[in-house]
Amino acid sequence: MTTTPEMISQEWLKKGGVRPTRQRLDLARLLVGDNQNRHVCAESLHMAAAEENLSVSLATVYNTLRVFCDAGLVNEITVDGQKSYFDTRTDDHPHFYWSETAELSDAPKESVQFEKLPEAPEGYEIDRVDVVIRLRRKASDPH
Repeated sequence: MTTTPEMISQEWLKKGGVRPTRQRLDLARLLVGDNQNRHVCAESLHMAAAEENLSVSLATVYNTLRVFCDAGLVNEITVDGQKSYFDTRTDDHPHFYWSETAELSDAPKESVQFEKLPEAPEGYEIDRVDVVIRLRRKASDPH
């Protein structure tokens, strides 16, 4: 039996305990229907939906991404305190942020090492550590 993008999307939502509305299924298919991990912002997911002639508002995309986050299906990565990306790969791993294109991609996990993390304040525990390595093109050498 062939696994379709729709089947993959339904299973993904089921894994997170998310009720499969039409719009959630459509957005899930765009995110994981091909079994590939991706980093999206709400605007890029909204544009992808529009390209597929899917009727979904930007507000619905934001709300749906929040539902997916709360269900543990995606991780939110905030860059520069204002731009959020949503990562379908939910294990702990670092990211490269490409300044010129404003894109986020996975960085090699084994290349980042922490000797020690600070102790969490009383009554708290560390949930996760986000590492974003910002990249920019080297300035040309004048010589």
